Amino acid sequence: MSMLTDASEAVASPIPPIRDRSHSARQMILILTGLLVVTSYFSLTTGAAGTSLLDALSALIHGEEISLRDKVVLWDIRLPRLAMGILVGASLAVCGALMQGLFRNPLADPGLVGVNAGAGLAAVSAIVLVGHLPLAIREATGYFLVPLAAFLGGWGTTLLLYRVATRRGQTSVATMLLAGIALGALSGAVGGILIYQANDDQLRDLTFWGMGSLAGATWLKVLVTAPVILLAISVAPLLGKGLNGLSLGEAAARHIGINVQRVKRLSILSVAAATGAAVAATGGIGFIGIVVPHLLRLAIGPDHRYLLPNAALLGAILLLISDMISRVIIAPAELPIGIVTAVLGSPVFLWILLRRRGVLDM
Repeated sequence: MSMLTDASEAVASPIPPIRDRSHSARQMILILTGLLVVTSYFSLTTGAAGTSLLDALSALIHGEEISLRDKVVLWDIRLPRLAMGILVGASLAVCGALMQGLFRNPLADPGLVGVNAGAGLAAVSAIVLVGHLPLAIREATGYFLVPLAAFLGGWGTTLLLYRVATRRGQTSVATMLLAGIALGALSGAVGGILIYQANDDQLRDLTFWGMGSLAGATWLKVLVTAPVILLAISVAPLLGKGLNGLSLGEAAARHIGINVQRVKRLSILSVAAATGAAVAATGGIGFIGIVVPHLLRLAIGPDHRYLLPNAALLGAILLLISDMISRVIIAPAELPIGIVTAVLGSPVFLWILLRRRGVLDM
């Protein structure tokens, strides 16, 4: 009798409601937007040159002439650098969230689709073999030879991996992962051969390109990069519902009406375009794509409808903060931003690993 009573009480006891975190996720968008505005202001006022943004704005309001020095520092150096930092930070974080949703693994990053390997090999080839290219190509590309090569290399590698992993209209993410590892190793080996043949100046260029920097940002580079990145990450919110379904598994996602292959294809192509453009513009910048989405999942939950826009904002904020650190830590010289993101991101990455290990062991 007591067993029946216990059973009836268990049935009658209310089931704890699933916590709805959509309200906090929407609030997070507003908070991060405000933080991005504040971070952008400090980004414009940070640097070796003591230029005051407030003084420049005050002069504009009162119709006064701004000094040529302030114009150059603010308009030609810091504003394009700010714009590029926002674009690249947002693209890396959004692409990281897309890859983690697609692979259903919080440790995934945009490099899994071969963008970094292909872009790195193409950039090395352009730097080392530039003297062997026809004069017409060198004159036509000029300053954009390395970024253009990096973008085409990353995009081409991703398309190759996509073709390898797709059979009978279905893409296997496991095959893409394994093929990406193999192709990354091959790209590293070929790149190593080219680096062995490089001279001292080329080695210096390769080193600084590999560590990443926003120092080379110009309005022309921003105007070339922005359409590709904005178009790619604008597709991401449309994939939120599909990625939520994929978290249940591919079979379950198909049963609830999600076109799994379409979600895979759009996710991979968006990551290839956005990450390829970002790497081409700034070089290798790591950890943003891994750390940002995971931190946001802890704060607002795994719903990709809110995770993706929040990732864009937080990624831009963290990259701008890293850029400010890189400008002041050894001023008047500048530390490559990839070093700063690695120093800040690697402890968080280790914490993610240890936390997952603890969860799995329980």
